[in-house]
Amino acid sequence: QVQLKESGGGSVQAGGSLRLSCVASGDNYSPYCMGWFRQAFGNEREAVASIFTGGGNTYIADSVKGRFSISQDSAKNTLYLQMNNLKPDDTAVYYCAADTAFGDCHSSSLYINYWGQGTQVTVSS
Repeated sequence: QVQLKESGGGSVQAGGSLRLSCVASGDNYSPYCMGWFRQAFGNEREAVASIFTGGGNTYIADSVKGRFSISQDSAKNTLYLQMNNLKPDDTAVYYCAADTAFGDCHSSSLYINYWGQGTQVTVSS
């Protein structure tokens, strides 16, 4: 059983920063990649950032490029999302995601086979 547990969400004013963390646990857990998705009210879930666990190559969505960064600490099985210069449009539930089958953590949520429970990020103007 694989579990992904997020933390670090909250409420901030525009221009502020937050860092999300996701701790992974489980037997024989060996994902090809991990990433962050977000879902705002009434919208589809969209990829924000992802990272290949082996090589470290990253993907950052155009909407957050230059403001968000993704990193991992393999020794701690922890994934991070550093979010700077937050905007009201970044308000959403952010989900940690992992893929152990397709090697794609950003093209579609359909490729994700493990999800965290989500953490709310609210940015006020």
